[in-house]
Amino acid sequence: MTGQTTIPLADLGAQHAAVAGEIAEGWREVLARTAFIGGPQVAAFEREYAGFIGVPHCVAVANGTDAIEIVLRALGVGPGGECVLPANTFIATAEAVSRAGARPVLADCADDDTYLIDTRAAEAAVTPRTAAIIPVHLYGQAAPVERLLPLARRTGIRLVEDAAQSQGARRHGIGAGALGDAAATSFYPGKNLGAYGDAGAALTGSADVAARMRMIRDHGSPGKYEHEVIGVNSRLDSLQAVVLSAKLRRLASWNAARRAAAGRYGELLSGCGAVVRPRTLDGNEHVWHLYTVRVPNRDRVLKELHAAGIGAGIHYPVPVHLTAAYAGLGYREGAFPVAERAARELLSLPLFPEITVAQQERVVSVLTSAL
Repeated sequence: MTGQTTIPLADLGAQHAAVAGEIAEGWREVLARTAFIGGPQVAAFEREYAGFIGVPHCVAVANGTDAIEIVLRALGVGPGGECVLPANTFIATAEAVSRAGARPVLADCADDDTYLIDTRAAEAAVTPRTAAIIPVHLYGQAAPVERLLPLARRTGIRLVEDAAQSQGARRHGIGAGALGDAAATSFYPGKNLGAYGDAGAALTGSADVAARMRMIRDHGSPGKYEHEVIGVNSRLDSLQAVVLSAKLRRLASWNAARRAAAGRYGELLSGCGAVVRPRTLDGNEHVWHLYTVRVPNRDRVLKELHAAGIGAGIHYPVPVHLTAAYAGLGYREGAFPVAERAARELLSLPLFPEITVAQQERVVSVLTSAL
């Protein structure tokens, strides 16, 4: 790749340049106050993010995995319960269920080039032990949570959104994170809204559930040296809150830039029959956390992209049921054919708000040559 400029999968340096001054000023204030845990910056970010999503309550925590576990525990999901979730998700979704003491039950994704949970398969996986269904908002668009609402209301099953990839996405005008009983999100650095380390949040419309989430995240404590339940230590620090508030003020424009870039990819790839482009589900406002295409000979194509300096990637090359960690669930290869095909064929192309037309043209040129 002599003479070629590397195009990264994501460009966090460009994002930092836009907020560096504001973050430096905010950090100076935190350092001066020495209010590192639970300071005013955390409370401010919680209010701001709740308003952005359109829910009454946001509880900031240490990471997205903790957020899911804390939501489940606050909703009363635990030992003896089952949680239905898609097979094509990051293992953290299942891990959080296990950490809450419940059992993950998997469902396939829809065979419609959105790769979102197949709601009919999710309904078929429900048993008398089902306590929650966890639709994952994948790659930047919301799952069709409303299709599961009748079942949930009829049975009392909780709908918990895994909104780690969907900050700013909307479904039928409602923010991802405000579609179910509660939601969890991750602010891992590479997300649309990313911290400078691990961070996450839990969201809900219920004041009672929010109070339980706050208690669980802080050693089960409603007040200093009071401990009503066994909790965890999962608090967002003030330095990360400063970062997240600064970035949140720019998130809408960054998401708009992602949408524009995704539209360009769609046009550039329109004549390449070997590439299956991603589809936006009707009713969705996509925020394009990832631009993921399906290609033949994916692993060979990925090597050629890397050799040309293109930072493409693979997300979820092993579905949850085929990991060693979850072999005990008893699923075998072939159990979820759509998810398994996606794991073999999906390829994530470089996408970030600052990507240029020239960079995208080069990505597509190398990709089509490789095919």
